[in-house]
Order: sequence, then structure tokens, then C-alpha cells
Amino acid sequence: MDFEYTPKVKEMQARLLAFMEEHIYPNEARYLAEIEANRAKGNAWVPSQVIEELKPKARAAGLWNLFLPKSKRVPEGLSNLEYAPLCEIMGRVPWAAEVFNCSAPDTGNMETLERYASEEIKDRWMEPLLRGEIRSAFLMTEPDVASSDATNIQCSIVRDGDDYVINGRKWWSSGAGDPRCAVYIVMGKTDPEAPRHSQQSMIVVPANTPGIKVLRHLSVFGYDDAPHGHMEILSKTCACPPAICCWARAVASRLHKAASALAASTTACARLAPPNVRWS
Repeated sequence: MDFEYTPKVKEMQARLLAFMEEHIYPNEARYLAEIEANRAKGNAWVPSQVIEELKPKARAAGLWNLFLPKSKRVPEGLSNLEYAPLCEIMGRVPWAAEVFNCSAPDTGNMETLERYASEEIKDRWMEPLLRGEIRSAFLMTEPDVASSDATNIQCSIVRDGDDYVINGRKWWSSGAGDPRCAVYIVMGKTDPEAPRHSQQSMIVVPANTPGIKVLRHLSVFGYDDAPHGHMEILSKTCACPPAICCWARAVASRLHKAASALAASTTACARLAPPNVRWS
């Protein structure tokens, strides 16, 4: 079996590596200083100016929306096989993927919208996500159950006349702390009487819908991960007009996260290792 990268991937790797050297690595300290300055002013939840300045450069370099395969809206999207080695490079700096509009949870949410949403919903939510104008969050994990197994989900989504009514508490909702987060994809139970693996659906919910409230941010080992954040969110009799319900979340987003995590761990080892030890 041939594991060699194609000429296309090799060329894009070279272009991405050059971009990282010129624009990402030199701005690592500035990014952290910007967050600390915002925190000192009393609000760490401010979008990064560093990232916003670099987005047009990434787009001009042809390094934009690379994660989404087989989409008429994103003809530049790569297959997972092509994208994985590029995702690994982006993951060497935790915030770099957003510069290329390739950051979670937006990537997985856009994949879900691309595969399952109506054209109306794609126009309303997917297009501004593809342009990097808004952010999104995926609401699955719940505090009272082991919700990495979706069959345990307790949040209810019930059709009531012309609306879907959502009741439940979610947490570790990554990205919901960003003030640009405009839309959620919420997983809930729509048919408790169905077979165990057919009870759940996902629904698109505007973040400003009455009845849905961000309660607090959650920290990990003392870090709040601002301005991205992981939030606890309460939905209490939140009524939404008919929207797309999906049976499955795209698996590819997990591949993206795995590649990014691998890159982050490799970078950490490289920075901790003695000078005579090489990590690559």
C-alpha cells in the first residue's frame, strides 16, 4: 500500500507550512497577550484581532474551508485523506485552525448542515459560517448522564403545534462563549418509544431564541479557554419553528480533532524535549 502524499497535498503542505512560519508562529505571543489584556479590562470573551487580521491572508493564500469534501458551496474542500496532514499542521498552534476557517465545532456543524439541512437553513446559517462571519456550538453533553453515549441523552425535543419545544440542560458546549456564536445544533430525544438508537435527533436553534440561556463558563484545570469557552446552557420551554432534524453527526469532524490533538501533543513534546532530541 502506498502511503505517499499526492503532489496536490505536498504542494498544499508546503504552502501551509510557509503560512505558519510567516504569520502564525510569530503571532503566538501576541495572541496570548491580547487575551490577557482583554481579561485585565474585565472581558476575556472578545474575538481575537490577531485571528481576524490573518483570515483574509489565509483566504488569499487558498487555505480556506479546506475541511469540507463534496460540497457545491465549497469546491475547494478536500477529502479527509487529503485534509488530515494539513489539519495536523494547523493543530501545532491551538488557535491556528480558526485562521483558516477550519476550527471545531464549526467544521462538524457545517458538515452536518451540508449533508442534512434544507437549502433555506444552509443559506441562513451555513453561508455566514463558511465566510467566517459567525460561530456556532454543538450541544450534546449533559451533566446528569454519560452523554458521550447518545442513547443516554435526556434533553427533550417535542413537537407542539407549529413549534419544537426544547427542555434540557447542556454543558461543555464548546464555542458558545464566543459573542459571535449565533446558532446551536442541539441533540435531544424526540421519540422515547422508538428503538434505543432511533430516539435522538438534532435541531438547529438560533442562539437568541427565547428560553435558551448560557448559565456559566466551565474551566479545565483552571483555564476558561476564552474567548472560545465551554459553556453550561439551559433550555427551558424553548420554542423553535420547524427546523432540520438530523439523525447523525458527521464522523469526519472527529478525524479533524484527532489530527489536531496529535499535532498539539507533538508540539508540546518538541518544546519540552532537550535540544538534542527531535520530534517530528
